Amino acid sequence: MTGSLIFAVPSKGRLMEQTAEALARVGLNLRKTGNDRGYRGEIEGIDGVEVAFVSASEIAQYLKSGRAHLGITGEDLIRENIIDADQRVELLRPLGFGHADVVVAVPACWLDIRKMADLQAMAPTFRRIHERRLRVATKYTNLTRKFFQSKGVSDYRIVESLGATEGTPASGAADLIVDITTTGATLKANGLKVLEDGVILRSQANLVLSRHADWTKTARAGLRAVLDRFKD
Repeated sequence: MTGSLIFAVPSKGRLMEQTAEALARVGLNLRKTGNDRGYRGEIEGIDGVEVAFVSASEIAQYLKSGRAHLGITGEDLIRENIIDADQRVELLRPLGFGHADVVVAVPACWLDIRKMADLQAMAPTFRRIHERRLRVATKYTNLTRKFFQSKGVSDYRIVESLGATEGTPASGAADLIVDITTTGATLKANGLKVLEDGVILRSQANLVLSRHADWTKTARAGLRAVLDRFKD
């Protein structure tokens, strides 16, 4: 439909299931159009809304560029992938699932390193002994740089992680990490601890609006129809 509201939702996995369940609870029932493996859909009983099933990591890009008017994804992915997030999107509503904290974690054997300031204080000594800067493994390069700068930590370099980030200190690929955690169990199992002031972001799935989409009359009507279902 020309001018329809494009609503991007996760296309697979537990996040897709949780999204469908959360929407169904407020009377928004998703339905794929065409075959079951398709990537387009609709919301039963609401005209002017086209659902796009997209990977959770891509939804942030859809919202950033305006390819989608509305989307559901984690705040961590929004903040990481959209540098000027507050100008390009609006987080309308936290949805109560997909909880994960983005944290700074160091080896548990670093007994004297409890806060970010300790990390900065030990960095020169580390560099002198090892003849290199601290290596931070992460998939969250933008969030890491911004947070480390805010804490005054500068003597480090980022090692982009493509696999299991929590295993990089044990393998020798990195010295510490920035990663997501829900219970902390995986970090503990890998001999890591979260710094006392090392929580960068407490994330969860959010309903997110794009400020840069083409807000036609039909799209605005679709948005009102969707948001009306979320009213308490």
